[in-house]
Amino acid sequence: MPIRLNLLAEAQAIEELRRRDPVKRVIWGAVCLVSLLLAWAASLQFQAIIAKLNLNRIEARLASHTNAFRLVLDNQKRLADANQKLNALRQFSANRFLQASLLNALQQAALPDVQLTRFRSEQTYVLTDELKPGTDAENRPTTGRPATATERILLSLEARDTTSPTPGDQVNQFKKAIMDCPYFQNALGKTNEPRLVNLSPPRTTADGKPFVSFALECRFPDRTR
Repeated sequence: MPIRLNLLAEAQAIEELRRRDPVKRVIWGAVCLVSLLLAWAASLQFQAIIAKLNLNRIEARLASHTNAFRLVLDNQKRLADANQKLNALRQFSANRFLQASLLNALQQAALPDVQLTRFRSEQTYVLTDELKPGTDAENRPTTGRPATATERILLSLEARDTTSPTPGDQVNQFKKAIMDCPYFQNALGKTNEPRLVNLSPPRTTADGKPFVSFALECRFPDRTR
């Protein structure tokens, strides 16, 4: 029976041991693990890029909606200002002082013994500037205030008491007639009665009739619009 000798057995054993070296397997495992980590990091980076692109797109849409929202707010503010001015004009038109109504009321308050010689109406307006919202000294927000106009009306009446037995007796009667007139009741109120500002001594006319001159003031309540 022939005997077979493997002269390469020792080399083959060494090669087999080299192939089964655990260090090499660890190195290969580490290489695979690093490759997986790099792939995972690349995936995360790609997802981050996609997310940033989506974020930029959403921010752009949000910015466009924000500009539209600001435009709507500006338009609403302009509309509110226009409505406020329109209401103020309507109120001013409805409550304006009319000379014809005043003359009609004076005819209703006329007395046979009192001769109205002169009347004068003074209308003045005190303007208050607009106060815009802001902050006070302690940096607290403050509310604004629209511009206003305060109307002040003063009515001056000059008259003569010419036919009463005692000149001057009709002064209080004329004041009462004015206060009883519906126009003056509504315009002056029941407590804001005419004020006697001048009363002359008794005098006589060219034909020898005695008379007294007097002057009344009617101050209308202030109206702010």
